[in-house]
Amino acid sequence: MSSPIVRKRNGRIRTNKINSSDYFLMGTMLTLLLLTLWGFAVIDTKGVDMGEAAGQTLKYVGDMFGRPRALATHFGLKADASGLQVLGAAVSVLLDTLALAFLTTLIGAIAALVLGLLAARNLTSARVSNILKGIISLVRAVPTVLWVLIFAIGDGLGAVAAVIGMSFHTVGYLLKAYSESFEELDKGVIEALRAAGAGWLSIVFQAVLPSSVTYLLSWTFIRFEINFAVAVAMGAAAGAGGIGFNLFMAAGYFFDIREIGYITILILIVALLMELLATRLKKKYHIHE
Repeated sequence: MSSPIVRKRNGRIRTNKINSSDYFLMGTMLTLLLLTLWGFAVIDTKGVDMGEAAGQTLKYVGDMFGRPRALATHFGLKADASGLQVLGAAVSVLLDTLALAFLTTLIGAIAALVLGLLAARNLTSARVSNILKGIISLVRAVPTVLWVLIFAIGDGLGAVAAVIGMSFHTVGYLLKAYSESFEELDKGVIEALRAAGAGWLSIVFQAVLPSSVTYLLSWTFIRFEINFAVAVAMGAAAGAGGIGFNLFMAAGYFFDIREIGYITILILIVALLMELLATRLKKKYHIHE
């Protein structure tokens, strides 16, 4: 909304007028707020005391993050294992999840790089570009978990189906990002290289990739972060193992609130470290998303 902006110009204060689009946006937000309040007012609680339920929820959240702990037997250790040994076992399965995310990102990035060069309109014909982008749009429209379950029909639930399914969706995601980055290259540069007798591969390696490498790194790392979150979910949904399977067992089998908090904190720490690494890479390579 542009209306409340106040600007100083020539010693005078000027405010922008509210236009019809601002009124429409405010009306939409107010309508959604009223619908939300009305929904809370008429919801069927099935006799549950909402105040008591809210108190219990806060208590569980306090137990999760205030007193986290993991049982050694839940991580395949003996009952008398030390806390450090339990942490080591938890970090080990967490690394399995990271490995799954890294592998699927690597496979998807390599395939998307090749296909992205063929899908870029300034590097190939319009027909080839449209066909590839159309197919990839269909691939991208199907959620990752469905691709994993589709491949699980042939390979069975496990890490293999998870790798293939996650890689399949990663290709769809990265191909769109890569091809759009390639298409931003100035056409004059490509035409000049062609006029100088440069072939397709020379254009790719001398002009396209050097000018797009920062964007490729940025999009690839973003997809790696997404794949880490997906790998946690696939550990439970597809039996791919890793920390996701332990989280599923803690929540759905052992009903251990404190262990859920323990695992969640480890996942959050890894996510935070990945964000810090991404920030450092952006500063080092001057990446702007």
